[in-house]
Amino acid sequence: MLNKLAASELVLNDDGSVYHLNLLPEDIAGKIILVGDPDRVPKVSKYFDKIEIKKNKREFYTHTGTLRGERITVMSSGIGTENIDIVMNELDALVNIDLKNKEFKTEHTALELFRLGTCGSVNPDVEVDNMLVTQNVVGLDGLLHFYSDYQFENEFSRNFLDKFPYEKIKPMLYFADWAEEISDYYKDAKYHGNTATFPGFYAPQGRQLRLKAIDDQFLETLNDLGVTNFEMETSAIYGLSKLLGHKALTVNCVIANRRRGEFSADHHASEKNMIEWVLDRIIP
Repeated sequence: MLNKLAASELVLNDDGSVYHLNLLPEDIAGKIILVGDPDRVPKVSKYFDKIEIKKNKREFYTHTGTLRGERITVMSSGIGTENIDIVMNELDALVNIDLKNKEFKTEHTALELFRLGTCGSVNPDVEVDNMLVTQNVVGLDGLLHFYSDYQFENEFSRNFLDKFPYEKIKPMLYFADWAEEISDYYKDAKYHGNTATFPGFYAPQGRQLRLKAIDDQFLETLNDLGVTNFEMETSAIYGLSKLLGHKALTVNCVIANRRRGEFSADHHASEKNMIEWVLDRIIP
């Protein structure tokens, strides 16, 4: 591969910022909180001692400031792994590509990425309004198969693939796990588990309105294969972090237990508790 990137490969705005995120290298910190909802960005940054950067484009909102003397960024990704593909590649470009010369830097920078989200659980023993940290993840969206160098397997992935019964979905599956070297940030979470990242909210998550899902027992089958919870972003965050050399952790607040038919009585309070819990641990 040539080190010099064509203008069509690394697309920049007129001010030299990366195309979708609308950011310059100096706009981000080494620790970045990723949230899906743009409205959650100010809910995080209100805890900062100072906010120095506020930028947005489309669904990508970014606030960078300081907390207890350390620089930190919070950014919204929007929904789904297709958006994470944009976020991860452009964040990496900000720290590992010379944007002016469009050349790879010789010294690699590893970001610490912390996803904060909400999720549903397929495990009847998991209580709502508690935090669950993703150790292993299975992606059902196929994204990482578009990257030539991605390979990952462990005990969870081997067991899952061996017993997964849906043959037409099986070729899309890929796996990843957390950055163990920073997992101690969340060592006191109530739950650590295995997450399924879905490519949609309705049939992929077993919901049926006018269209029928693949199987009425789909979520139960995933639980039998060791899945604890499900959401729509983590597989891409973990997988692309491994390819790009970054460190990622996901914590989700469980707001629904699909097996028990329960939903959080006050998911806004649970969200607030999660934000405070994470900030107290990543910047003590």
